[in-house]
Amino acid sequence: MQLNRRGFIALSLAMAARPALAADRGQLCCEVLIDWHRLILELVRHTATYSPPVASRAFACLGVTAHEVLASGDPALVSLAGQLNGLAPLPARGEGAFDAAVVMQAALAEAVPVLFGNTGPTGQRAMAAMARKQAAKAAEGVSADVVARSAAHGATLARHLLAWAATDGGAVIANMGFPQDYIPGTAPQDWVPTSLIRQQQAPLLPDWGKVRPFAMPASNACALPPPPPYSEAPDSDFYLAALEVRDAVAGLTEEQRLIARFWSDDPMLSPTPPGHWIAILLDIAERDALPAERLAGALALLGVAVADGFIACWQTKFEVNLLRPVTYIRRVIQPDWEPLLITPPFPEYPSGHSTQSGAAATVLTALFGEDFAFDDATHADDGLPVRSFPGFWAAAEEAAISRLYGGIHYRFAVERGLDQGRCVGAHALALRITA
Repeated sequence: MQLNRRGFIALSLAMAARPALAADRGQLCCEVLIDWHRLILELVRHTATYSPPVASRAFACLGVTAHEVLASGDPALVSLAGQLNGLAPLPARGEGAFDAAVVMQAALAEAVPVLFGNTGPTGQRAMAAMARKQAAKAAEGVSADVVARSAAHGATLARHLLAWAATDGGAVIANMGFPQDYIPGTAPQDWVPTSLIRQQQAPLLPDWGKVRPFAMPASNACALPPPPPYSEAPDSDFYLAALEVRDAVAGLTEEQRLIARFWSDDPMLSPTPPGHWIAILLDIAERDALPAERLAGALALLGVAVADGFIACWQTKFEVNLLRPVTYIRRVIQPDWEPLLITPPFPEYPSGHSTQSGAAATVLTALFGEDFAFDDATHADDGLPVRSFPGFWAAAEEAAISRLYGGIHYRFAVERGLDQGRCVGAHALALRITA
């Protein structure tokens, strides 16, 4: 397993070694939350089974965990039990004093190693180092009985949430998500493999649309109209959509090439598309010194939105089972055509980037406002420049159109993906997190 130049261990030790703010336990709680999530972004990057749908599920589980930690001791916050599908009431705090930072640290230290149990040895050492350092920092200045009581409660909450997550159908990923038995479609519009890799002759996670949603009542709650009818006639809507992709790639500006690569967020090379939005939120939290309860609530709603976004998107993808532009263009328009980006190994419609970005923008705009400017430094350590946006929808729309620039989605998949994301985000926003 390759490390980027930050390195797992160096990252976990450096963040955990930041001085504790003994006078502000709330700020310390927020630091614990941010530091663990920074490590999680690296674990996603370096854990082979963490494709975007799988990563989104982990972010949702951990965001819900963070919110429930604080809701268990703050009457101004509302538990998501009874609101999220299948989540039963969580264990209540017992008698005595509790420390929120210690509870948070214990809950995340319990949950993260389970969710990332199949990461490599370096990731395992990084999680252990983070747990040790954060536990010591959180316990500083707190009486031993409060530490013990708080740590036990945090672990209990995490185990309750892990047991709930284990029943959703997404906990076990076999063969890196590629089915060993797959019967391809035979209609001309059906998806066909676009990779020469043997494993990718079957599509990624064809049953992900059957995973239990978090907030949506069902995986088809945000269903889309069908794409334009398949046709090879030069005057058909389908042909013209494919021709637009071919011509767009041929005429890309340097800015458009940069946009395509900035939002590519490939597995094993990045924190993946849902991690990209989590990284944006973490940067905002540090920039604006968000209080722990606001960050935890935002992580919960954002995590739920992107996770349900992938469930909804995958349900539609495998129901429609549409071929990719590279297949159509080579078959009908230009046999030697090459897209800018590598085409992902699963059906085309709609764009997953678009659905989850639309869901993320819907939630974050509701939480922070329409004209909320921010810088996106997600890929600064990978040598890509920081991009600035006047609001979340500007970023979502850029993320969506980046897939057309990359040559891997038709415009109708991009636009309808954003529509689906709006619907998914609305379900997440229907959750109550404050009294």
